[in-house]
Amino acid sequence: MLLLGIDLGSSSVKASVIDGDSGKCLATAFYPSDEMKIIALKPGWAEQETEIWWTNLKAAIVTCTGKLGQKKDDIGAIGISYQMHGLVTVDNNNKVLRPSIIWCDSRAAGYGEKAFNSLGKDYCLSHLLNSPGNFTASKLAWVKENEPDLFNKIHKVMLPGDYVALRLTGEISTSYTGLSEGIFWDFTNNIVSEELMKYFGFNSGLLPEAAPSFSVSGRLLKSVASELGLPDGIPVSYRAGDQPNNALSLNVLNPGEVAATAGTSGVIYGVTDKKKFDPLSRVNTFLHVNHSHADTRLGVLLCVNGTGILNSWLRRNTGGNLSYNEMNHLAEKIAPGSDGLSILPFGNGAERMLGNKDIGARITGLNFNRHTNAHMFRAAQEGIAFSFRYGLDIMKETGIDPKVIRAGEANMFLSKVFRKTLSSITGTVIHLYNTDGSIGAARGAGIGCGYYKPEKEAFKGLAAVGVTEPERSGRSDYEEAYLKWKNLLFSV
Repeated sequence: MLLLGIDLGSSSVKASVIDGDSGKCLATAFYPSDEMKIIALKPGWAEQETEIWWTNLKAAIVTCTGKLGQKKDDIGAIGISYQMHGLVTVDNNNKVLRPSIIWCDSRAAGYGEKAFNSLGKDYCLSHLLNSPGNFTASKLAWVKENEPDLFNKIHKVMLPGDYVALRLTGEISTSYTGLSEGIFWDFTNNIVSEELMKYFGFNSGLLPEAAPSFSVSGRLLKSVASELGLPDGIPVSYRAGDQPNNALSLNVLNPGEVAATAGTSGVIYGVTDKKKFDPLSRVNTFLHVNHSHADTRLGVLLCVNGTGILNSWLRRNTGGNLSYNEMNHLAEKIAPGSDGLSILPFGNGAERMLGNKDIGARITGLNFNRHTNAHMFRAAQEGIAFSFRYGLDIMKETGIDPKVIRAGEANMFLSKVFRKTLSSITGTVIHLYNTDGSIGAARGAGIGCGYYKPEKEAFKGLAAVGVTEPERSGRSDYEEAYLKWKNLLFSV
């Protein structure tokens, strides 16, 4: 059997097809070649048209099926990974009512803060394990207050992955993991939080029926199958947000294991079996993909909004026609500390680890006589790694204290400068693997449809392709640069 994985990001949609027996990737494609448009009508806003998701998803899958030829008929299950915390609203005809308010939109932070104070710190942290913050429930509250006519037309609210599943199968559903990432889930009672729904004035009927991440939620419609060049009736058997799915793709399923990614945003995600939380909700706890009543599996997530998007901004505005690989090579020519140049990467909306504040990006120490693009490229990568270190120190308070971090060989982790800086400043060993979110979603589909029994069979073909160890002799250079960066952060 072949397995199809879809990874809906905020920059692009990627599809991959793997051979279920060997785990080998047979075809992969992503669209668009640049980046999908993010609509920002006001400062702090971030929206995307759902139709561009669907257009790029179709292009990616059709490219894959074209590469496979007749082998495409052997595709037996579909898995979906998606950008977390977004809000999609549809009416009774399943028509989308407005652009999706995506993960990095910060307009609803005040609604979450008010809910946190009204519901009470004790309730929110013991039952929700988080502040409602700027998550999906708070985004829906913003719509309710600011777009009441539209709110009254809503039949169901969905996360981005739920919407993709709807377009594929015609069925509306969600996952328990998804409900937790939207901050709808009561971890104490293992149900949707009645107190939160009552506080915001939401009818429980707005939420789709939920099922485990590994389960068949619908089958590919005949009309859609024809569009995509696939057999009709294929089950959609897995669904998860991008960070829990990234962890799955790296076989991070058990307490103490930690995954990281650094695409548009950057994340460190650790698995635990303890219901712990950060009192300030700077890092967040969700149900992991393999959580069950019998085996508690929770994911503690640190998110830094401004990661790859900073690198992308530099490429467009200072890099000329350089590729990312060329930018990385230039950064390698500069010593740790970037000759006094420091960058705060926080230019992509409110940062949860900074208390939901949107402080913007900062460049300091720039000297027109000494600094070049190469210094800028290195300072950006160091600033991103330093923000990971700052957040990881917070995570340690919840019991996540990794000695090894697993990551896919992609995005910022392709950079030797980024890997060495992150490894040295956190004292962790970084293991790189030949996987990504779309391949992880394909493996998840195999688990969800029952093809892999036991689950460990899903990780055939997963192989380490590189190891980065902390710098020993020059560790003080990294520490000195980090302390300077941290002082800059505290001065903002």
